[in-house]
Amino acid sequence: MNTQHRMEKRRILITGSNGLLGQKLVDLLTRQPDTDLIATARGTNRLPYTDGYTYRAMDITNRQQVLEVIAETRPQVIIHTAAMTNVDQCESEKDNCWAQNVQAVEYLIEACRASDIFLVHVSTDFIFDGAAGPYDEEAEANPISFYGWSKYAAEKVVIHSDIRWAIARTVLVYGIAHDMSRSNIILWVKKSLEDGKAIKVVTDQWRSPTLAEDLAMGCWLIADKEAKGIFNISGKDFLTPYEMAIMTADYFGLDKSLIAQADASTFTQPARRPPRTGFVLDKAVSVLGYAPHSFEEGIAVLAGQLKPVRTNER
Repeated sequence: MNTQHRMEKRRILITGSNGLLGQKLVDLLTRQPDTDLIATARGTNRLPYTDGYTYRAMDITNRQQVLEVIAETRPQVIIHTAAMTNVDQCESEKDNCWAQNVQAVEYLIEACRASDIFLVHVSTDFIFDGAAGPYDEEAEANPISFYGWSKYAAEKVVIHSDIRWAIARTVLVYGIAHDMSRSNIILWVKKSLEDGKAIKVVTDQWRSPTLAEDLAMGCWLIADKEAKGIFNISGKDFLTPYEMAIMTADYFGLDKSLIAQADASTFTQPARRPPRTGFVLDKAVSVLGYAPHSFEEGIAVLAGQLKPVRTNER
């Protein structure tokens, strides 16, 4: 009887499995021998492989679908990565943003309550105004964009719920996804400089950029331990986008003279950005054993993932 109990796998459901973080979680969790993974996203599965997990279509804004899929698959843990994250789009499509970022969380909580499921909810540094970063987990939120408000409201819904929960807050996630629909600062700088294009990069915003693999690992560490509470899960370097661009050029041996310094006011964006965020990671390091890559190591990880793509194109 005992061996049977030990052999029982823990079932984890993730939302947003087509997204960057979702894809990295599928990669990571399919390698955990004691995990039974259910991947969910809106519409069809966009991952190039189907081994090691079960896929279910689930639109997080559809309450009935959320309750049905979760009742049928009976996970012990849900890692909620799906969200509307385009900050400017959130500003112009507020109802859509609220449905995806807040109401969806209410549906997930309802499903978790019904089956005593542990919820890991992914949040953002944009809940802060950026006046005094880097922030620890106790810092006072004060969003300055509608996206920030929606994510802050979602956190409040989770915190005031009667389920078992954790919140993983992150900052400026970068990485390479299978369908490559979205670029990131490293790929953008690399491509621009390779094409001989001059670029302007801001020097008056600070972030701790997060490798998608590190965020996936942080979410997994929380899920595995069912560690309750709020955790900062980000990169460990505190950098301006300009510094990130210079480090990228250095890594790939590209022409840094094409990179010009700019301040944020030269760019007109519908949503305000917090100037100085970034995170203090002491809690995640001590409680979870979280150990993120440096930004330079992160560039190297991306560079390694670019090589196989190239050989296919020839």
